[in-house]
Amino acid sequence: MTPHDPSESRRDHATDGPVPPSAPTVPTGPPLPHLPTSSQEEQSTPASAPPDRSPTRSLWRHHDFRQLWMGDTVSVFGNQFVLFALPLIAVQLLHANAFEMGVLAALESAAFLLISLPAGAWVDRMRKKRIIVAGDLVRAGLLLTIPLAWSLGLLSIGQLWIIAALVGVVTVFFDVANQSYLPEIVAGDQISDGNGKLQASQQTASVVGPSAASGLVGLIGGPLTVGVTSVCMAFSSLFVSRIRHQEERSDASTDTTLVADIREGLSFVLGHPLLRRIVACTGLTNLASSAVFGLLVLYALRTLEFNEFQLGLVMSIGAVGGILGALCSSWVQKVVGEGRSIAVSAVIGGLCFLTVPAASVLPALPTLLLGWFVLSGMVVVYNVAQVSFRQRLCPKPLLGRMNASIRFLVWGPMPVGAFLGGTIAHVIGIVPTLWIFASLAVLSALPVLISPLTGMRTLPRELDALANSTAAP
Repeated sequence: MTPHDPSESRRDHATDGPVPPSAPTVPTGPPLPHLPTSSQEEQSTPASAPPDRSPTRSLWRHHDFRQLWMGDTVSVFGNQFVLFALPLIAVQLLHANAFEMGVLAALESAAFLLISLPAGAWVDRMRKKRIIVAGDLVRAGLLLTIPLAWSLGLLSIGQLWIIAALVGVVTVFFDVANQSYLPEIVAGDQISDGNGKLQASQQTASVVGPSAASGLVGLIGGPLTVGVTSVCMAFSSLFVSRIRHQEERSDASTDTTLVADIREGLSFVLGHPLLRRIVACTGLTNLASSAVFGLLVLYALRTLEFNEFQLGLVMSIGAVGGILGALCSSWVQKVVGEGRSIAVSAVIGGLCFLTVPAASVLPALPTLLLGWFVLSGMVVVYNVAQVSFRQRLCPKPLLGRMNASIRFLVWGPMPVGAFLGGTIAHVIGIVPTLWIFASLAVLSALPVLISPLTGMRTLPRELDALANSTAAP
């Protein structure tokens, strides 16, 4: 149910599940009793001390988590602006066709196919905080070249392609480090709660972002809106830089080779029968959805004759479903079961993709609003269960390689899908292409639907290396 993963990536911290259509992971848990006062938290351990991992302390009282959350929130709001503005620049200012839009969407995620495996091994050898801070600053600098080129009359579709590809490379390292960092700074039994809080802010940005971006684009234009995004990413790095936790440098570089590290990450993912099913479902869904989302702006503006406000409204209302999914995911897992929630959300989300081409024959705006709303919620419920399951299951020293391996397997198909979507649409038309890939999204649920997940209320924890991680505050 990708992006768009969308898109998680295109989303900043997109999960390694289907990429949310408007953005991008996991259930919130109730705050635990015996909370310390605010003054107690602020007088906590100095920068050299271990991170606060007390399972009895609310994450809102956790200094390092707050900095991570604030940085993430600022970043995803800025990212929503660029997700909205960049395709509009290509279509409205540069008059891109379906093929050119397909290439643009493909280049945004191509790096996950090409370099995510070595990136995961490198991330495990480096300090993740530095990668996150540097990633925000480098992406801000790259995006700033778009309004500069526009102001000089030099902006071209070729530059958008280059910027999309370079930002994608940086995002590979950023996302792997970011998703592997949360288990470093919070206790094992707080991971789902932390992911839920991060996901809630991301989905809030998905609601407010497109509407705000449509207004800003109408006021100052797409290129300057992208410039605003670069400022947001720079601010995000300031928050993350204030995290006190001191990471221990990995000794992987002295014990193993890069190839061995990559092999270890892939073996962990492909060696687990449930992870294999989840990866197959997510990879196929992302292949289909990247084709759909790559054509969406062109389809909405030219075929459905939407204006910028209507397109922003669809994305914003759809993202409300994502917020409800984030808030209700814990309840869904309790009622339906952890394993069954993965299968059920995959099936319903897949069916929702059919509303995109159906909008060409049904009332367009209501059809897309309903489909986007339900799809966003199902994407989040799916990601909630499977991402937390992976993070609990995986040993901490392997987190970067595990996350990168899954990024390679489930986000690698995205540039392929986006390119195929643009190429096929250029030949047979946009609407027939959308029907083809929406149907593929429905079939993508089969790996989890015909699997042991449908009968599992509780996902296994026998390899869980984080559940007992409760270092003293």
